[in-house]
Amino acid sequence: MMALPVSGGGDSGGGTVADAVSGLVVLYCAIRLVRDRRRPLSPAAAVVLALPVVGIALAAAGAGSPGAGITGLVRYLQIFVLVPVAVMLLIRDRRDARLVAWSLIGLALWQGAIGVHQYATGTGASYMGEEIRAVGTFGAADVMGMATVVSFGVVCSLGLALGAGPGRQRTAAALCSLVLLLPLALSFSRGAWIATAVTCGVQLALAGMRRAVKVFAVVAAASVVLVGGLGVGTAMLQERISSITQVADAPDQSVTDRYTMWAAAVDMWRDQPLTGVGLKGFPDHRDGHASLALSSGSDTEGAGAGFKRQPLLSPHNMYLLILSEQGLLGLLALAGSWLALLVCGLRRLFRARRHSSGALDCALVACGLLTWQLVDFAYADIGGPSTALTAVLFGLGAWWALASEEAGQR
Repeated sequence: MMALPVSGGGDSGGGTVADAVSGLVVLYCAIRLVRDRRRPLSPAAAVVLALPVVGIALAAAGAGSPGAGITGLVRYLQIFVLVPVAVMLLIRDRRDARLVAWSLIGLALWQGAIGVHQYATGTGASYMGEEIRAVGTFGAADVMGMATVVSFGVVCSLGLALGAGPGRQRTAAALCSLVLLLPLALSFSRGAWIATAVTCGVQLALAGMRRAVKVFAVVAAASVVLVGGLGVGTAMLQERISSITQVADAPDQSVTDRYTMWAAAVDMWRDQPLTGVGLKGFPDHRDGHASLALSSGSDTEGAGAGFKRQPLLSPHNMYLLILSEQGLLGLLALAGSWLALLVCGLRRLFRARRHSSGALDCALVACGLLTWQLVDFAYADIGGPSTALTAVLFGLGAWWALASEEAGQR
């Protein structure tokens, strides 16, 4: 469903077809559990996956209005509890896990191809006065959508390439990872670049340093071809890359807005340290805590949509969003659940590598996706049509980290 154009020009104000399908997945999983009459989760899995419910429920009770509380409760449960549990239970073995990974790669190739076409024909989202920003089918209102999908594709393809699968599969995955670097660059998304670079470095280190050196050499050669031979390194792209190191010395307005909203989120937390201001409460309390440095919004245009002033309704940092709306209790519950998934996944990865298990590719994919998301959450939060993929990501990570040993070995 993520391959379909987003209605409304990428306006992320409501649910999408992918959200509706994710609900059907949860319903189908529940029917299967009732029919099979079996205990679905181990005690450890039940604790880790149900832990976020505590903070979410308390924050929903403290929301500014019943409607906001119910809406926020449903959304958080969908992304961080219900869909991940359903995905975890529906993945039966490594073949199913690889199918999910290849599906993410296929979606990334589709969105990336559309993004490259947008850049080449000047039909993308507006960036520095030119409609060249690659956004895929997500539109100008969700400029991070395509970058997120393509990043998932890079992480999945690299994990499959570094595994112990058939040579043909590893070669195809390696080629996909190199191809996807182009649309990732043309997304002009600094956050996606950083998260992908960190995650790929972690995956290479986990797979073995000797192989890491070889892959770094291939990536360096591909970068030379893309930048020098194909002219991908335009002035705008080079300026965007250099701006990563200027976020403290000479930040642009988008970075200034982000710093201002981060400070506002921390200020909200100081007012309500344990339970926060309530779900969906950040927009209502923003102006009372933000400084005058905050602009009224960001301009969006292009990719089939007209000019629109997009309001800044979140701090663009998932950890600070949780801290401001759910307080310390909510942050410990949600972030603790995510950290437990990553730690359990890494422990299982080391066992798979030590025993030369054929599940190393699944381990690198699952742990890589979790790592990417946890890094990305430092400067992004949930919202937009691509959010449903976050739930699938956590479900795949939970399958590897918490499923029975037999499921991981099949």
